[in-house]
Amino acid sequence: MKITLAISYFLVVLLKFSNQQCFSLNDKATPNRKSHADLYAGQQEFSLTLLNAINKFMPNENLFFSPYSTYHALLLTYFMAGKQTENYLKKVLKLDLHEKEEKLDIFNAYKLDKFLTQLMAKDAPFEFTNANKIYVADNIPIRECMKSLFHEELEEIAFNQDPEGARKYINNWVENSTHNMIKDLMPPGTIDQSTNLVLVNAAYFKGIWENKFNPNLTKKEVFYVSPSKQIMVDMMHVEGLFGHDVSEKLGAHILELPYQGNNISMYILLPPFTKDNSIEATLKNLTIENFMSVINSETLVPKTVKVALPKFSLETTVELVPVLEKIGVGDLFTSTANLSSLSEKKITLGKAIHKAKIEVNEEGTKAAASTVLFSFRSSRPLEPVVFVCNHPFVYLIYDKDHKSILFNGVFRRPY
Repeated sequence: MKITLAISYFLVVLLKFSNQQCFSLNDKATPNRKSHADLYAGQQEFSLTLLNAINKFMPNENLFFSPYSTYHALLLTYFMAGKQTENYLKKVLKLDLHEKEEKLDIFNAYKLDKFLTQLMAKDAPFEFTNANKIYVADNIPIRECMKSLFHEELEEIAFNQDPEGARKYINNWVENSTHNMIKDLMPPGTIDQSTNLVLVNAAYFKGIWENKFNPNLTKKEVFYVSPSKQIMVDMMHVEGLFGHDVSEKLGAHILELPYQGNNISMYILLPPFTKDNSIEATLKNLTIENFMSVINSETLVPKTVKVALPKFSLETTVELVPVLEKIGVGDLFTSTANLSSLSEKKITLGKAIHKAKIEVNEEGTKAAASTVLFSFRSSRPLEPVVFVCNHPFVYLIYDKDHKSILFNGVFRRPY
């Protein structure tokens, strides 16, 4: 089965005059060797926190987004931040795991992550790209240290002279970076003459199932949205060796669907279909400790499983400002925000939007639907295990090599 995922995230920033100090780095300092691993550790915890937060704002909807993309967009903001705003971001991005870690260590980890992603893309059997852009108004003086550190990400643009042209230009970059999957990220009116800075992150993933679904077996079947509501969906079928387990900690059956190369897998968390709040109960238990214990568990070993998974495509848009404020970004979106490292002028973040799209078919992966109505058992079921995704479930696309959650979400109903 072939999977294609694309997301994009942007922050629109308004600048005002203020006397601020420049963000300074000692570029010759020796980086902390642990900082790269620590960055991923923080990203995993951030990902699950963000999933729970978005679910509370959109409790009855299908969710699909990239915490990886959101994390990297906020990292750009962190590098521009100072004083209280920097402290807020450091905490929410889980960069405070080690007190001795400096901002330079985080920056070097960011650059190493970028290099490794580009290197991996050359030979990997899947496609994964992650691109960042910092669009600055051409009449804004940029600090020399930022020009040097972010010369690949920074680009000057004429917001004041042609805001509509700037909007179309940025949307075109996003569209190209996501292989035409994310279109019109910023709607008309998003950019105006007062806009001075736009931060954009675009991520794209396309993978082929290690065990493809047979198109001849795809047929219409029932998906149970709730005990009283049912919808017909194209259900795909495959039988093969898959990692499977039952997690009492998460209150869900676990299935690992690997992509070709076995570096990246989709993990489906399927709670029992016994009550309306089963998804919420699983999400509540989905801590980083519980998640890592499940995917690293010796019980999640390959066994013969009969899998049924819906075939679908969906696109979601998330207004991130209230979500990010809920998880603790502090004054980032207020007039007191300190983002003085980019320019001497005061920077105020105005808007944050995340848009994601996923497509699932017999060739590759995107998102999935729920499982059969079977209860928990302490003993291992006889092979083959039956895993039918015919009711709501949680899913994550996870990079096992880098220990990073690339995409995640909740599938509640087919459209």
